[in-house]
Amino acid sequence: MKHAPQLRIPATYMRGGTSKGVFFRLEDLPEAAQIPGAARDALLMRVIGSPDPYGKHTDGMGGATSSTSKCVIVAPASVPDHDVDYLYGQVSIDTAFVDWSGNCGNLSTAVGPFAIANGFIPAERIPRDGTVTVRVWQANIGKTILVHVPVRDGQVQETGDFELDGVTFPAAEIVLEFIDPSDDGEDEGGSMFPTGNLVDDLDVPGIGTLKATMITAGIPTVFVNAADIGYDGTELQPAINEDKAALAKLETIRVAGALRMGLIKTPEEALKRQHTPKVAFVAPPKPYVSSSGKSIGAGDIDLNVRAMSMGKLHHAMMGTASVAIATAAAVPGTLVNLAAGGGTREAVRFGHPSGTLRVGAAVAQVDGQWAVTKAVMSRSARVLMEGAVRVPQG
Repeated sequence: MKHAPQLRIPATYMRGGTSKGVFFRLEDLPEAAQIPGAARDALLMRVIGSPDPYGKHTDGMGGATSSTSKCVIVAPASVPDHDVDYLYGQVSIDTAFVDWSGNCGNLSTAVGPFAIANGFIPAERIPRDGTVTVRVWQANIGKTILVHVPVRDGQVQETGDFELDGVTFPAAEIVLEFIDPSDDGEDEGGSMFPTGNLVDDLDVPGIGTLKATMITAGIPTVFVNAADIGYDGTELQPAINEDKAALAKLETIRVAGALRMGLIKTPEEALKRQHTPKVAFVAPPKPYVSSSGKSIGAGDIDLNVRAMSMGKLHHAMMGTASVAIATAAAVPGTLVNLAAGGGTREAVRFGHPSGTLRVGAAVAQVDGQWAVTKAVMSRSARVLMEGAVRVPQG
């Protein structure tokens, strides 16, 4: 029997924020995978080790969680005044598909350092010491992200004293600016608040009518009040992820929100759109102990938020959902704003299962409609391994 050799594909394994993924240069992918389609999806699934009925990713680079089953493809910019194109694939763990419907805000952090280290930024723009602003075109959603990367001795600075809850060790701070992060396209929702309301009555089959704020800033997100679904907003992963009824209830809310936002036309379509929208529940500040054992006081935060990602409660908070939180908090009258105490605010610090995060957003009313010009947050990134990933041919 003839055995096919493994493909050897240059790749970098990186942490960005509270996620990690396998990064590729487009030109390094096999020719068939350099264009969107089945060949690309099959390759990335095999790299991660999906679909895995055991839910372990033992035979791949994935970590069997929504935060660690990710791939990124970086290419020269396809639009003017940008440095790189960034394409993100969320690989399903136990089913055979890759979701390209949204962005990963956490891995956006690592795109800047990757671009610098892999020759996408002209040498004359890289100081010996200072900051390089990498202008990223997020190709999944057609948006601009500015990644401000610290440089020391002409190289990306990765170590430092910036601490990010959800990440064990400190690192160098990287500031992200998400420019015009709302979905203002015509095909999927059409505005920052696709229903036209700051708060809707969302009819959820088998559950009833819930108050909901549905927003497309950062990533399409359905916010509901924690108390309305039986929670207080201080829950950690086991309280949700080990409760099959809770997971089913939250998925039902997600599907109802997706339909109301116009993201899908039938409930069945949600099976192929697991990455978006997100569903999150909010509550006024209340003390709790984070997953690391850190005590979070009510005075340390403006509100509590818990968010679902790929059918599970996220261990911290997705970067894109953080943009949605910051934007919704800045608009008086949304459920997020009300949970934070109401009023006008340009920044918010929220509690999540791993600790706290501060995010900011600039919003304004334009022709009677709310719009967001940018959202800002700090994260960190680090190369974990670089070289080549091996994938069985075929």
